[in-house]
Amino acid sequence: MNSWLQPIELWLQQEVAPVANEIDRDASKLKSVLQHMGDRSWLAWKAPTALGGLGLSPAAYHHLQMKFARTSGALAFLQTQHQSAVGKLLQSQNTAWRSQSLEDFANGKSLLGVGFSHLRRSGTPVLLATEKGGKYLLTGEVPWITGYGFFERFIVGATLTDGRELYGILPLKNAVQESGGTIVCSQPLELLAVAATNTVSAKINGWQLQQELVVSIDPPGTIHQTSKKNILNHGFFALGNADAGLDILQQLAERKQLEFLTESWEILHQEVRAKAQQAIAFIGDRQVTYEQKLQLRGEIINLSQRCSMAAVIASSGAANYLHSDAARVYREALLFSVSGQTTDVMQASLQNLLST
Repeated sequence: MNSWLQPIELWLQQEVAPVANEIDRDASKLKSVLQHMGDRSWLAWKAPTALGGLGLSPAAYHHLQMKFARTSGALAFLQTQHQSAVGKLLQSQNTAWRSQSLEDFANGKSLLGVGFSHLRRSGTPVLLATEKGGKYLLTGEVPWITGYGFFERFIVGATLTDGRELYGILPLKNAVQESGGTIVCSQPLELLAVAATNTVSAKINGWQLQQELVVSIDPPGTIHQTSKKNILNHGFFALGNADAGLDILQQLAERKQLEFLTESWEILHQEVRAKAQQAIAFIGDRQVTYEQKLQLRGEIINLSQRCSMAAVIASSGAANYLHSDAARVYREALLFSVSGQTTDVMQASLQNLLST
């Protein structure tokens, strides 16, 4: 296991876990914790060490996903937006980005969000891009951008007239270009879970994207192929959430001295460990089919919901307090049930729900 994991895990346990309920609702506290990660150069997990990243292996990366979600869903969700943006830059064919050191992205001096999940939607594209004079003109809406006030910029996804996917860097703020192009961001959306992450939508009208700010232009349907390839990735957040529910259940079993709570924890704990081992094994096995991974993703989502509900039930009426651990973990289970959701994942999740 990578040598970076132990200090990160210790930091999560000692500094983040005690304030998890506070950073769930308070953007300023969440921003401070995110900056602590930057101060330690922990914001580019997959980037090579030569470029300032941690150079984590896939197994170590997914291990950290679970640890972060187990400790704080808000921090896990916010920092993964930046990690996704850095990953997109690492794959960029734009020589300007490829030659640029990623150290600023690892140490938090430059923070990026993402706004391209809408490309998974069927039907008429919500954000269109047209090529004009060596530039790209963007018009439409970005329904979901997490990290307003945290990230200076974000990687946006737009659909070109021929169906290709354009990815480029835009400011994450209200802005007006000399040419008349505008970006207008909404107020932070009122979310049930991880409200402190400041998720907004943005209306874009005639924004000119310069060539040097283009990250990539991909063939039509690339995001769907990537989603299929990485179908298990978001499942590791759900596994971390399941562990968070079990932590609460275990604490209550010890405090209340009720044998059935201990028995419930043991049964669910065995299931979570088995699914986690299976997920890690599936990631590294090229013989495992997409259908097998999809089924496991649905099972993991179902398991996280059961574990968070177990925490709620064991907490009794106290779970209904807004700032209780059980309430937070239950809300996070909702979030990680739909994060990175495709139509296939929706179907798999419902099939597991109906078969329970």
